[in-house]
Amino acid sequence: MSKIKTPERDKVPFGQKMAFGSGHFVLNMLPGALGFFMFFLLTAFGMDPLYAGILGALPRLFDALSDPIMGFISDNTTSKWGRRRPYIFIGAILSGLLFALTWQMSPENSQLYNFWYFLILSILFLAGNTMYATPLVGLGYEMTSDYNERTRLMAFANTMGQIAWMIVPWFWVIIADPNVYESQAVGVRHLSMIVGAVCAILGILPAIFCKGLDSAHMKNRKKITWKTLASNLTDLWDGIKQVSKNKPFVKLCGATFLVFNGFQMVAAFSVYIIVFYMYNGSYANAGTWPAWFSTITAVITAFVVIPIISAMANKWGKRKAFIISTVISIIGYILKWWGFNNELNQEFNQTAAGQFLNNGVASVFNNIDPFLESVGMTWFSIDTTHGSPWLIFMPIPFIAFGLGGLFTLMMSMTADVCDLDELENGMPRKEGTFGAIYWWMVKIGQSIALFLGGLVLKLVGFISEAEVQAAETMYSLRIADIVIPSITAAIAIWIMYKYSLNETRAREIKAELVNRRGEL
Repeated sequence: MSKIKTPERDKVPFGQKMAFGSGHFVLNMLPGALGFFMFFLLTAFGMDPLYAGILGALPRLFDALSDPIMGFISDNTTSKWGRRRPYIFIGAILSGLLFALTWQMSPENSQLYNFWYFLILSILFLAGNTMYATPLVGLGYEMTSDYNERTRLMAFANTMGQIAWMIVPWFWVIIADPNVYESQAVGVRHLSMIVGAVCAILGILPAIFCKGLDSAHMKNRKKITWKTLASNLTDLWDGIKQVSKNKPFVKLCGATFLVFNGFQMVAAFSVYIIVFYMYNGSYANAGTWPAWFSTITAVITAFVVIPIISAMANKWGKRKAFIISTVISIIGYILKWWGFNNELNQEFNQTAAGQFLNNGVASVFNNIDPFLESVGMTWFSIDTTHGSPWLIFMPIPFIAFGLGGLFTLMMSMTADVCDLDELENGMPRKEGTFGAIYWWMVKIGQSIALFLGGLVLKLVGFISEAEVQAAETMYSLRIADIVIPSITAAIAIWIMYKYSLNETRAREIKAELVNRRGEL
C-alpha cells in the first residue's frame, strides 16, 4: 500500500467528484443511446442497411478528426472561467439539444430526406459533443496532481458512467413495446428528447462546480484566432508529434486499443448467442435476458469491480492493478463457454439454487406484472417459461474487471503522463491534446472493431436473414466470443508489463514541477 498520504490540498471534494461524475454519466449516456437508437433507423424509419452503415461511419470519421483540434483549442484557451469550463457548459447544451433534434424524423419522409437530415444533424451533434467531451476529459486530468487521488477520482467518475449502461440496454425494449408507444418512430422521437434534456442538465454541472489547474499564469499558450489558423495547425501537429513520442502514453494507447476493441469486436455476440443458440432464433422467447445481461454487467462493474480496482491500485500500483484485472477478465471470457451452455443451464435449473432463482427472484417480477402493466413497464419482467439461462451471469464478475479496470486506471495513468510531458516539453500543459488523442485511438479502434466483428460473423457463416442458425455457426461463434478478447487482453498485458511510470517516479516528477514553477 502507498505509504504517502494524500495532502488535503490535493483531495477532490465530494461535491466536485459528483459533478465530474455527472459529466461521465453524460459521456456514456449519449454514445450509448446513439448506438441503441441506430437499430431503429432500419426498423422504425425504413432506412436501407447500406445507408444506415454510411450514417454510422461518416459522422464518426469527422468526430475522430475533430478531437485533437478541440484538445488543442482548450489547452490554449485564455478566459476568466479557465481553459475547459466554457466549452463544457456550451457543449453540454448543444449536445443535448442536437441529440434530440437528430431523431426528429418521420417514416413518412422520403428515405433520401431522412438520410441527409440524419447525416447533417448527427455531424452537428458530434461536433457539439466533441466540444463537451474533450475539455471534460482534460479537466479530469488536472483536477488533482496526486498519484492516488487521480485513481479515486476516475474510479468515482467511471462508477457514475456505468449507471448509463444500466439504463441504455432497456431503450430498445421500451421503444419496441406497443404498450408504451404506438409506434417505434414515436418512441424514438420522444425518448430522444428525454435523453437530450437530462444530458444537457447534468452535463453543465462540471462547468459550474469543478475546478481545474490554475492557468492564469500558464506560459507559452498560442493565440487562437482566424489570423493564426495556419500557425495553429502547425503547433497542433507539433504537439501531436510530442505526444506520440511519449513512450508511457503510447503503451497506454496500445493496451487500451487491444482490451477495449477486443471486447467491442464480440460485444454483440452475447446477444446473438442468447437468441440463436439458447433460444433457437426466437427473440420473443429470449425476452429481456439480453438486456438483463448488459444491465447486471454494468451494476457489478460500477459497485463491485471499480472499488476493488481502486483499492488494488492504491496497494500495488496502477500497472500491477491493470495486469491483475486484465488476467481476471480473461478468466471471465473463458468461463463464458460454461455460462452460455444450454445443457449446463438446464441442469442448473434442476438444482436448489436454480429453483430458488426461478421460484424466488423471477417470481418477484412475475408477481408484480399487473402493476408493471398498469404503469407501462411490462418489458421489465423476467420470463422463465422458456428456460432460465441463469449461468450467463456467472462470468460477469470476472469479465467486468476488463473494462472496469481499463478506463479507471488508464485515465488516471494518462494524468500522470501529462506531468511527464510538462517536465520534458514545458508549458502549456496538454491535457486536452492527450485526452483527445487517447479517445481518438478508442474511436478509430471501435470503428475497426465493429467492421471486424461483422467480418467474423461472415466467416463463421452467420446469416442475418435466417431465423435459425446452423449448429456449426453457433459453435464457431461461441469460440470466437472467447478467443478474440482473451488474445487481445493477453497482448495488452505484455505491452504494459514493463510500463515504467510508477508511483515513485510520478511523485519525483511532481516535486520537480512544483520546484520549477516556484510553488509552495
